[in-house]
Amino acid sequence: MSHSESRLLNRRNVMQIGSAGMFGVSLPNVLKAAANNGLRKGAAKRCVLFFLDGGPGQQDMWDMKPDAPPEIRGEFYPISTTVPGIQVCEGLPMVSQQMHHFTLIRSVTHDINIHSAATYYMLSGRRPVKNGNLIVKELPDNFPPFGSVLSHVSPQHEVLDFVHMPEIIWDAGHDLPGQRSGFMGAAYDPLVLGDPSVETFKPPGLSLPEDIDVARLKGRNDLRKSIEGVRLDRDSVLADLDVHKQKAYSLISSSKTREAFDLSKEPAKVRERYGLPDREDRSTGARNFGGLPHLGQSLLLTRRLVEAGVRFVTLTAGRRRDSAWDGHLRHFPILRKSLLPFFDRGFSAFMEDMSQRGLLEDTLLVMMGEFGRTPKIGQATT
Repeated sequence: MSHSESRLLNRRNVMQIGSAGMFGVSLPNVLKAAANNGLRKGAAKRCVLFFLDGGPGQQDMWDMKPDAPPEIRGEFYPISTTVPGIQVCEGLPMVSQQMHHFTLIRSVTHDINIHSAATYYMLSGRRPVKNGNLIVKELPDNFPPFGSVLSHVSPQHEVLDFVHMPEIIWDAGHDLPGQRSGFMGAAYDPLVLGDPSVETFKPPGLSLPEDIDVARLKGRNDLRKSIEGVRLDRDSVLADLDVHKQKAYSLISSSKTREAFDLSKEPAKVRERYGLPDREDRSTGARNFGGLPHLGQSLLLTRRLVEAGVRFVTLTAGRRRDSAWDGHLRHFPILRKSLLPFFDRGFSAFMEDMSQRGLLEDTLLVMMGEFGRTPKIGQATT
């Protein structure tokens, strides 16, 4: 095979991955070709998957159509960015100044228009069909998300492998599939952190009883491992429990990890730059179509966790019962008032911060939704 043919094959590999929803049907062939061609190891040591749940309209954010008819181009006007020839929505003035840090991929597509099934497709890379039916909820034999796979094939012990925030998202009464580890077992589920913008935010498993310090905890953990090491009748449930115990111990005993969760360590100006929510009404009812007030502090915590060495962070734009980007007939008012302002402030601060700290050099950032939107508001698939 000539050098030019090898380069062409590598490009095809990349396109195969992208067309299957990042990692999907063609992955075995891609890995085989990579082994044959000696692809170099990537620079990324960590990954942040920023999931814009609900279906963000690409033509109203990144892929503006200013020359299209009014019913196609929508209400927003394009603005210039730091990349010549690339324009974004007028509602993203701060993000427009960070465009040189990332690349738009406009070729990813699929044919699933159900939120739950499309979420599974994008978060696991597996086509959401089983026995001829769409996969629309979490099932014990579902395929795992990318972070669970990383936790299994390349675990680390000093810090967490896989976290998810703020909450497990749902739709139509079910947790959306693709967020938990499925057939790999609960040991590889992400640690779900909760909403860091809430004043009472406290990540699960980070505190010790008053009568136990870290040294005493270490002694107990060593004793537990020595006793459990002689068991011969171990099953998968016990194995899952042991992994959870070790994760809990690592979490509690690591001062670096505990400190990463403490947003009060950040200067007030930094927290304000990312965006602080109002404190008027944090009830579930008020959150529907109420924007993304939590997003700024979630992005700030993401940066702190990446800095502390967490390998894979999944950040969803919405919380559990938020409608997020699923606006339908209220699409433009919601974007203008409730979504774009929070997103613009928080995401631009995150990119700026990651760049200034040198974290973009070895962190893969992927931002996507389960699907986009059709241009005409009011259609069944809009």
